[in-house]
Amino acid sequence: MPRADVDTRAEIRAAAVDLFARRGYDATSLREIAERIGVTKAALYYHYPSKDALLADLVDPMLDGLRELAADLAEHPARVRDLLERYWDFCLQHRYVLRVLVHNASVVGHTGIAGRMIHWREGIDAALAGGDAPGDRVRAVVALGGLQDAVVLFGDDELPGLREAAVDAAERALGPR
Repeated sequence: MPRADVDTRAEIRAAAVDLFARRGYDATSLREIAERIGVTKAALYYHYPSKDALLADLVDPMLDGLRELAADLAEHPARVRDLLERYWDFCLQHRYVLRVLVHNASVVGHTGIAGRMIHWREGIDAALAGGDAPGDRVRAVVALGGLQDAVVLFGDDELPGLREAAVDAAERALGPR
């Protein structure tokens, strides 16, 4: 019987993110994802011809957002605190996908995700560094990496109260301006 008023693709993505984050990308089969949401494996293949295609559909919106953020910052430089807050919000919006990528490092390399992430992240690092001195760039990488790690490592129930503390810590990592 057809499943009326159900966004099957959204259900597949939600189940995949959860299973990939908890069990690992390589240890999760498309059959398990299909079973999780109560569809046949054939129905899942109708929406996603492969696990890599499903992963791409999970990651592409995050990469698009990273690209847009980097482009916007290159065109419209932001105050340091505003940039850090925007990056926190970006990471928070994409926290489940970031968790999948952190917990499944091997998949990042074989799908080309790493290269794209690094490319756009370098643009954000440069916008935050504000100069070419190696120390400025290192502090920018540490500040943004710390924000991203806080979103990935803390549980969902802890995140709502962490934004200000995390952004404050990132500002301190940047040092005096």
